[in-house]
Amino acid sequence: MHSRTHRRLAGAALLALASGAHAAPLLGFDSAGARDERALEARFDAALSPGAIRERLQRMAAEANQVGSPHDKANAEFTLEQFRAWGWEAHMEVFSVLYPTPREELLELVGPDPFKATLTEPPLDATSARTQGALPAYVAYGGEGDVTAPLIYVNYGMPADYEALQRLGLSVKGKIVIVRYGAGWRGLKPKLAHEHGAVGCIIYSDPADDGYGQNEAYPKGPSRPERGIQRGSVLDMPVQSGDPLTPNLGDTPGAPSLTREQSKTLLHIPTLPISWGDARRFLAALDGPVAPKAWRGALPITYRVGGAGARAHLVVQSNWDQKPLYDVIATLPGKSSPNQWVIRGNHRDGWVYGAQDPLSGQTALMEEAKALGALAKTGWRPARTIVYASWDGEEPGLLGSTAWAEAHGKELKAKAVLYINSDTNDRGFLGVEASYSTRRLVDQVGAEVRDPETGASVRDRAVAALRVRALAPDAGEEIKARAKQAAGGELPVGDMGSGSDYTPFVQHLGIASIDLGYGGEGQSGGVYHSAYDTFEHFERFGDPGFVYGVALARTSGRLVMRAADADILPLRFGNVADTIAGEVDELKKLVAATRERAVATDRLVEAKAFALAADPTQSWGPPDRLGPVPAVDFAPLDAAVARLGASARAYDAAAEAPRPGGTDAANQIVQGVEQAMTDPRGLPGRPWYRHLIYAPGLLTGYGAKTLPGVREAIESRRWAEAAEYIARTAAALGAVSAKLDAATKALAG
Repeated sequence: MHSRTHRRLAGAALLALASGAHAAPLLGFDSAGARDERALEARFDAALSPGAIRERLQRMAAEANQVGSPHDKANAEFTLEQFRAWGWEAHMEVFSVLYPTPREELLELVGPDPFKATLTEPPLDATSARTQGALPAYVAYGGEGDVTAPLIYVNYGMPADYEALQRLGLSVKGKIVIVRYGAGWRGLKPKLAHEHGAVGCIIYSDPADDGYGQNEAYPKGPSRPERGIQRGSVLDMPVQSGDPLTPNLGDTPGAPSLTREQSKTLLHIPTLPISWGDARRFLAALDGPVAPKAWRGALPITYRVGGAGARAHLVVQSNWDQKPLYDVIATLPGKSSPNQWVIRGNHRDGWVYGAQDPLSGQTALMEEAKALGALAKTGWRPARTIVYASWDGEEPGLLGSTAWAEAHGKELKAKAVLYINSDTNDRGFLGVEASYSTRRLVDQVGAEVRDPETGASVRDRAVAALRVRALAPDAGEEIKARAKQAAGGELPVGDMGSGSDYTPFVQHLGIASIDLGYGGEGQSGGVYHSAYDTFEHFERFGDPGFVYGVALARTSGRLVMRAADADILPLRFGNVADTIAGEVDELKKLVAATRERAVATDRLVEAKAFALAADPTQSWGPPDRLGPVPAVDFAPLDAAVARLGASARAYDAAAEAPRPGGTDAANQIVQGVEQAMTDPRGLPGRPWYRHLIYAPGLLTGYGAKTLPGVREAIESRRWAEAAEYIARTAAALGAVSAKLDAATKALAG
């Protein structure tokens, strides 16, 4: 039913489009240039081969592929060799980073019914049988320890779960928490557990979320099998990405290094991931109150919270070694604007074999590079320089991309006009997160790339899917808001948070960025970060036929070529002003809601205090008062947004008009507009994150917070800080307006 509905809506959208998409003008091109560009893109498409992607993925996912493994280096050398064979100027940059690996691990249930967890995965296909060099169950950058303590179950281990636990009168202090994957980023689980006093953390994948509660288990079906384990990193990336010992320094030789004790991103309590098969034994041993209904998964047990009785022994000891990273960088020099760079990247390292994550995206990137190299051999050269990057060390903490971005930061700020990222990819719908200035470009490309299953444009298919999701009874507010955004047929694009290699470019350096990939109908989630993310699984359940690998190459290839060849950079800013204006309105509503909550809480405090005085035997006390909410002056932001709207509309109109001159000067100015949205002092408590318009939230992991300096100050009731970041954000928007005014003047000749 769900799939058929998608196809009907997408088919209707295709009929509505008719043949008009290719008649539309291209951002940054005149009519003759647009005609030539589309002819070039047709030649690019003809060079793309699903068979070549399949062959490449089978080779690159054949052995364990994590940082420091022999196959990781072999894949880097293969990628370098291929780039050179396709005509690119290519080299390898090597960085040394802290990358811990397990030295000793143990998890056991102690007491009258002892049980020892299995921390490896049995083979289920030809690739997973190649176990040499594969990591066992492990999360990188967690703490070390040897602890024995009572077990307590905390659902997903997110802030709301700790609030619910408190209402039950229970605490995790001095205990080992067991939490399930989902509802938030992995690294928040041990971080929050430690902040609440826990001494250890166990993370498991409940079959309700990605196992037999969703589909048949692998190898019969796609879902996580009984012994499947999700590895990962718990580095505190919302504070800073990259090597935890060399922040801001690019891991270059001789760079001063912190100690592990000085690092702000290493966690503090021992943490292990386990399979649901093992988790069942630990959860079944718990006593205490029955878990709230929302906490119950799909295991055939009574979910209880525990907190006393059942005890576990957890040991994690790591080798804290330096490991080499191999970033492969390939370049096609620009013919007329070689000092303006369009950068395209995908990472190459996995947690084990990594067929879907990340090699589905890496092999599509390589197919793009092959096709662009073939065009270059026929005489074509991009106007701007194109840089393709195959990153290492993304999985532990965006290590390779951050090292390169930091090491080349000054040059990138001067030259980079756009960074385009992908990561995982499989069957389904186009999903995009992007800088606001790129959204018209992304929408235009999405309108012209065809979905390999339906023939509809990938934009219209994504819009149709979102509208269907928004109609579901359990659709969240975010889905409804995005559906409203797409009501006019525009591709829904998310805000930029973190979680992949675009992070250092947009969040630290202020380079306009796009992150894209296909998904939603593939079935790779059940083997995420496990030893079963193999070629065999991906070919059956991820992207049968490898046609969405080609779709990704067509989409990102167009973004690269249009950004590289447009006469005037295809960045537009009316959407920037309109979106930020809406976000300021959201902040005003947040203040009003905070004030209402404070008043309601004060009333509750008074009522409970009265009841307690009347009946001192009551076991509960009144909640804490929240305190008054002062008036928050948004006038500086309102004025800055109004000015930005006028400047953005004037620039966009000038960029679309016939241009008597000044294009080069305008491009040079516009190249730095995203940087104007940053502040070198950074966000509160995490100065590495400098973007004032969007950033990952401190307690959302990868998820974005807009106007983050102001928003998180309001959420935490830090009113002086909110006023400070209103002023800083307004100043940044003023700098954006000034740049757009200067670019408009340059276009006027």
